[in-house]
Amino acid sequence: MATVDHFSHGALNPAFAFGLAFLGSGLALSCAARGRAAGSAHRKRWLTLASMSLGGGIWIMHFMAMLGFDVPASPVRYDVGLTAVSVLIAGVVVFVGLFVAGTGRPTPVRLISGGVFTGLGVSAMHYTGMAAVRVAGTLTYQANLVLASVLVAIVAAIVALWLSVVVRGRGQVFVAGGVMAFAVCAMHYTAMAAVRVDLDGHWPDSVHGVTPISLELPITLLASVTVVILAFVALHTVSAEDRNHPVDLTPIRPPGKWLAKHAPAR
Repeated sequence: MATVDHFSHGALNPAFAFGLAFLGSGLALSCAARGRAAGSAHRKRWLTLASMSLGGGIWIMHFMAMLGFDVPASPVRYDVGLTAVSVLIAGVVVFVGLFVAGTGRPTPVRLISGGVFTGLGVSAMHYTGMAAVRVAGTLTYQANLVLASVLVAIVAAIVALWLSVVVRGRGQVFVAGGVMAFAVCAMHYTAMAAVRVDLDGHWPDSVHGVTPISLELPITLLASVTVVILAFVALHTVSAEDRNHPVDLTPIRPPGKWLAKHAPAR
């Protein structure tokens, strides 16, 4: 069994991974809170923004943490197709989970069923992303740690959905975003602890795919475009809500002149 290093760049990757998960979680909770306050016409749009933020944050966190994954005795490559599939899985499962929990009256059954579905989906996203890894050998997994990672993902998803329907103020969003980010990172590194690599001795011609560093630019562009789209749609939604509930901007008359004009004649 080959040596596996999950922190090849030291604390840099875990720190960035947590930061990205925190950003995605915070944006998602803010959008979910705005959706609860908005009318039914805009609630689905805010929930869609929340799912994009959370799903995108989870996936980008996963890949950022994966940049620290290394097998010193083998090159590490990635299959682009499976990596793209993992992105779609992350977006779809979080979208479904948030809509199950966020539409209608939130109940324990809704939160638990949405959390189980989302947790299983996040696990599927992770292991699909791991299936994209190519080394000069075979990746296997320790079953008990795989099960633990799935349970952590389900619990984290239930907590995330519960927070999405109860968190309101900025302080609560900040704390809840940290809790969600920690839970997502815990799931990832629990799953990574299950990885075992058995080399087959064919080095390095048998390893095909793209290098981890070559995926950084497209992923950075994807993240940037996603943030811009989220900001644009959020501003558009706020403008639409303002049009439906216009604010009275009529200037207030100075009280002295108004009283003089409307004072009763002596």
